[in-house]
Amino acid sequence: MGLVGLAVFSACIGRFAVPPAQVLHALAASIGLVAQGDTPQAHMVHSVVFGARLPRIGGAICVGAALSVAGAAYQAVFRNPLVSPGLLGVLAGAGTGAALGIVWGLGPVGVAGLSFIGGLLAVALGVGVAHLFDAASMLMLVFGGLISSALFTALLSLLKYIADPQNQLPDIVFWLLGSLTQVTPHALGVMAGPVAIGIVLLSACGRMLDGLAMGDEEARTLGIPVMALRYGVIGAATVLAALTVSVAGMIGWVGLVVPHVARLLVGPCNMRVLPASACLGGMFLLVCDDLARTLSVEEIPVGLIADLLGVALFVAVLPLLRRGWRA
Repeated sequence: MGLVGLAVFSACIGRFAVPPAQVLHALAASIGLVAQGDTPQAHMVHSVVFGARLPRIGGAICVGAALSVAGAAYQAVFRNPLVSPGLLGVLAGAGTGAALGIVWGLGPVGVAGLSFIGGLLAVALGVGVAHLFDAASMLMLVFGGLISSALFTALLSLLKYIADPQNQLPDIVFWLLGSLTQVTPHALGVMAGPVAIGIVLLSACGRMLDGLAMGDEEARTLGIPVMALRYGVIGAATVLAALTVSVAGMIGWVGLVVPHVARLLVGPCNMRVLPASACLGGMFLLVCDDLARTLSVEEIPVGLIADLLGVALFVAVLPLLRRGWRA
C-alpha cells in the first residue's frame, strides 16, 4: 500500500501539478470504471499522467526493485553484508558497453544493448578468472570480480579519453550519472517482464540461500546444490543489474543499502528479505526520482540523488547494523 500511495503521489507532483483526485479519476477511466472526460483539462491530465509520469514511475520501481534484490542476492551468496551489484564488475562493464555505443554513434537501443552485453561480459570474465585458479573459492570469485571491474573501468576511461569532447563525452558523463528520462512505455514494457521474473526466481531461492548461509558443507548435508545455486543466483542477479543499468545508467548505493534496511525490518531470513528489498528498493528510487525532477528547474540526475540519500541512509542505519554484526 505504501508503494501504491507513493506512486500516486509521484504522479501528482512536477512542473504541472495534478490534484490527486484527477490522477485517480484518470486511472479509473483507463480501466473503464468511470467515463473519460472530454474537456481540455482532462486531455491534459491524461497526457501528463500516462505519457510522461507513469512510465518514469514504473521505471523507478522496476530499477529500484531489481537493484535491491540483486544486492540482497549477492550479499546472501557471498555471505558478506558489504557486497553490492558492482562487486563482480557488472556496473563497470555495463558503463563501458554504453560508452562504446555512444562513441560508435549508435542510437538509444544500441547503447542499451551494448550496455547489457557489457555487464554480462564483465561478470563472465570475473567468474572465468576465478575458475582458472579455484572455482570453489569465494575469495577467488571476489578477486576475479575486482580484476574484471578494474579492467572495464580502465576501458571506460579510455573511451572517455578518445570520445569527442563536444558531443560524445557529455553524453557519456550524463549517462553514467544515471537518469530515468529515457524510460519510455516501450522500454518499460521490455524491462518489466524480465525484472518480475528475476525477482520471483531469486525470492523462490530464499530458503536455499538461508541454508547456504550456514556454510557450504552444512548446505550440502541439507541437499542444497551449492555450486549450481551460487552461480545460478549470481547469473540471475547479474542479468537484473545489467538490465537496469542498460535502461537507467549507473545508479549506486541502492543494492547495498536497501537490503540492510529490509533485514532490519523483517529479520535475516532471505525468504522475507528478498521480497521486502524489492518493495523498499522501488520506494527508495521513486523518492529519489521525485526529488530529482522537483528540487530545481533543471532535472538533477537521479544517480546523484540516490548516492546522496544512500550515504545518509547508510550512516543512519549503521549503528543498528553494527549491533547485528556483533551478535
